[in-house]
Amino acid sequence: MMRRNQFNQALAAIILAGLALLPQFAFAQDSSKISADSKIRNIDGVAAVVNTGYVTRKEIDDRIVALQKQGGKLPDAAALRKTVMERLILEKIQLQNAEQEGIAVSNKELDKIIGDIAAKNKLTLAELKVKIAATGSTYERYSQMLRDDVIISRYREREVEGKIKISDAEVDNFISDRNREAAGGGKPVRSSPAVKGEPEEIDVAQIFIPADANANAGAGAQAEAKKKAEVLLREARGDVDFLQLGAMAAKDNPKIKFQDLGYRTPDRLPQLFYEAVRNTGSGQVANAVVRSPAGYHVLKVLDRRALVAGAPEPQQAAPQETSTTPQNIMVTQTLSRHILLRSRAGLTDQDAERRLAGYRDQVRAKTADFGDLAKKYSEDGSAANGGNLGWMGPGDLVPEFDQAMNRLQIGEVSNPVKTEFGWHLIQVLERREAQLTLEKQRQFARAAIRERKFEQAYQDWLRELRDTATVKIINADDPAASPR
Repeated sequence: MMRRNQFNQALAAIILAGLALLPQFAFAQDSSKISADSKIRNIDGVAAVVNTGYVTRKEIDDRIVALQKQGGKLPDAAALRKTVMERLILEKIQLQNAEQEGIAVSNKELDKIIGDIAAKNKLTLAELKVKIAATGSTYERYSQMLRDDVIISRYREREVEGKIKISDAEVDNFISDRNREAAGGGKPVRSSPAVKGEPEEIDVAQIFIPADANANAGAGAQAEAKKKAEVLLREARGDVDFLQLGAMAAKDNPKIKFQDLGYRTPDRLPQLFYEAVRNTGSGQVANAVVRSPAGYHVLKVLDRRALVAGAPEPQQAAPQETSTTPQNIMVTQTLSRHILLRSRAGLTDQDAERRLAGYRDQVRAKTADFGDLAKKYSEDGSAANGGNLGWMGPGDLVPEFDQAMNRLQIGEVSNPVKTEFGWHLIQVLERREAQLTLEKQRQFARAAIRERKFEQAYQDWLRELRDTATVKIINADDPAASPR
């Protein structure tokens, strides 16, 4: 009942902090003979035409202000403006496509989402509106931003997450690799290389430095990205951990991405990548930086292995290949219990939170036993067992519950916690390191493979959306004119 839900997890990322909101614009017909570009430029400071829609300079300004309010390190003003504009263009494309596909959020759904956000921040709806007004925005704009976020999330879930396929063979390989690493003291055992002409799989990792291909970006941005890629290529040839090098580069510049693509047959690698590493041996870096329409890629071949149908593993790997038994993947499991007050008519969030806070205070003062209170007041099937939920591992529970539970020490009782099921009071009884069962091990492997595949699939999808859209940059550099 309390298992993780992908969509609800996505909604949990929608927060109350000062976010830029998408204003609505009305466009009037103009019968004057000035050029179309001039007309567009004068309509509320349009920065880019995106298919049949627009991104305005004011939208860019608002988003930049919101990012500045959030704090953190930001690039220089010109680079930040360009990055924000590209993000808004991609959002506009996704919203347009989602609308064409009939993806929508009803007013009733939106009201519930806003109510949940208010509850998580311990606010009434009226107090939430005051908070929104304090950011300089309006409740209507905030509601529209939320609606757009949910629509984009649903569209992405359908177009990307829903289409990621994971074969049983990939799961088996993941488990085998993890088992071999554990048996080898954490050091991967490399596979037998393919004989020339034999089918093979190549494990390639990349560090990706994006570069704006738009003509308006100028040659400077392209040259800067290429220079950074070449510096990373030189460093990768040294005695360094390639993925750690990528992590350090991404820390300095969040636009830089790095990842291990995993074992792939040549036909499943991007053609540019395969051509670059065709003659590169295991543990070697590609000879040159690879240029793609999206930017520059530094590639390293982590391993090459034979792919022969039905062939056994090399003799030296056989002892570790004993195999898919679960003893080599350990996880922390938590034994906890809870008191649940379900969301229902007649019970407000404030009332539920107040009741649970009273139970918490009784347990902390040792005037009542948690299990006895759960038997008497909890509104789910665990009540008869004193609220005991049994041993749970990572990902077994919904995120809000899981996060609150993981912060508790053994014996500690939480503050009231809101999830999609209602309000909970949680107590941790015990923790242990446990071996995954074979079924759990396969679930763990699928989740890890999906996470690895998603980022590449998502970036590929965004590039395809951008490449197939009609985008005309007009004037993104100047801020919007001050209102008259």
